[in-house]
Amino acid sequence: MDTKARTRSAVTLALLALVFVVGVAWAWSSVTDPFPEKADAPACTDAPVNRGDRITPGDVLVNVLNGSTTEGLAGETMDALVRKGFSEGAKGNTSAKTGASGAMIWADDPDSTAAKLLKGYLGKGTKIVQQSTANPGITVVVGEGFPGVRGGRTSIKATSDGYVCSPPAQAP
Repeated sequence: MDTKARTRSAVTLALLALVFVVGVAWAWSSVTDPFPEKADAPACTDAPVNRGDRITPGDVLVNVLNGSTTEGLAGETMDALVRKGFSEGAKGNTSAKTGASGAMIWADDPDSTAAKLLKGYLGKGTKIVQQSTANPGITVVVGEGFPGVRGGRTSIKATSDGYVCSPPAQAP
């Protein structure tokens, strides 16, 4: 074999080795990549409500904050609202005061049908205040003197067009 053929064979083998090493490196990086994280489903979606539509407790995502010195009041209130059909949101504590009624509703739109439906379960003296929170849905603040969740309407008719923060539909 002549020198030219040997050089050509050596260069060919070197290029093939380089292609092999690059292929192995690419394959290794593909195999060791972490699997994509499962995206968390949103707590609720803004469902359009047309005038005349009926809203039920199951259409409304509710958060409860305890503004009292009574330990566990937010959890007890959330449990009672869930038993009445409302969808469970977040629970926590707050330093906000509720006034004489013992409860207050924070909503992005105080005139929303969902807030009015929820108010029926908390008492006539409950105020609905325009207040945004970090949690989606409507937030109930319970405080000193809160008498507890009572019976309310099973549905209410929307008096205007708007949106309700409804839990996403569950897959069967």
